Amino acid sequence: MTRRGFIKGLLAVTLAGLFASLYGFFIEPALRLRVRKWRLKRPDWAAAPVRIAVLADLHAGEPHVGLRKIQQIVRRTNALSPDLVLLLGDYAAGHKMVSRAVPIADLARLLVGLHAKHGVYAVLGNHDWWDDQNAQKRGGGPNVYAQALEQNGIPVLSNAAIKLESLGIWLAGLEDQLALKRGGQEFQGLDDLPATLSHVTDDAPIVMMAHEPDIFPTVPDRVALTLSGHTHGGQVRLFGWSPVVPSRFGNRYAYGHVREGGRDLVISGGIGCSILPVRFGVVPEITVVEVST
Repeated sequence: MTRRGFIKGLLAVTLAGLFASLYGFFIEPALRLRVRKWRLKRPDWAAAPVRIAVLADLHAGEPHVGLRKIQQIVRRTNALSPDLVLLLGDYAAGHKMVSRAVPIADLARLLVGLHAKHGVYAVLGNHDWWDDQNAQKRGGGPNVYAQALEQNGIPVLSNAAIKLESLGIWLAGLEDQLALKRGGQEFQGLDDLPATLSHVTDDAPIVMMAHEPDIFPTVPDRVALTLSGHTHGGQVRLFGWSPVVPSRFGNRYAYGHVREGGRDLVISGGIGCSILPVRFGVVPEITVVEVST
């Protein structure tokens, strides 16, 4: 190789590295937004077809997910004309590189602009519990994120299930599985799956919100669809594989649609970032799940 060829190669590698950094740290997490659709067919779906818009892991905070970005997300979600909008937790920024925080009160006032034919519902995520120091000291609720959402008319389901008569389905919300910090990498969940499902009193299909997907192996066949976030698809995903996934199951529950034993799980790639403000190969998304027979 000639000296000129070496310099050209070095320059090309340097420019490629700079572009990749710009893309991963700003373009993809801050500027891009897509709609990812999953169409599920279930022969046992004894209800009308349903279209669910899922917003997971907003992690709101400048410069990536500011109030203007939230307004854009609300507009695009409403344009999908969903039957339900489900919010899967982690509402505040999950990393320290935030130029301006977005208080949950301000975020909730924008989320109230979401519209769905049969309602907007939410659960909490681990960061919503970790950020509430008083709740950490108490070892439980009330939680300031839940209070802000409910004060703006968005019900938060905590180990509860309600019958949506207009759709003919049950909607369940599992409390967070990593809610309480116990030192180091030890956490205690506030989730109670049996108590959640004890509210169900008939054979109508069950859709369950669970922030972390790790509960899925213990979810009974009675639950037709579980919807989760938390993983962000690993934030970096290449050729369908993520090198780091915040799940004890690794890539098994990193992203997308999983069917096991006749049960369906959809893991949303979410909107924001955690730990580091980077996304590469996991474009922020509004997830749409359509279920029918």
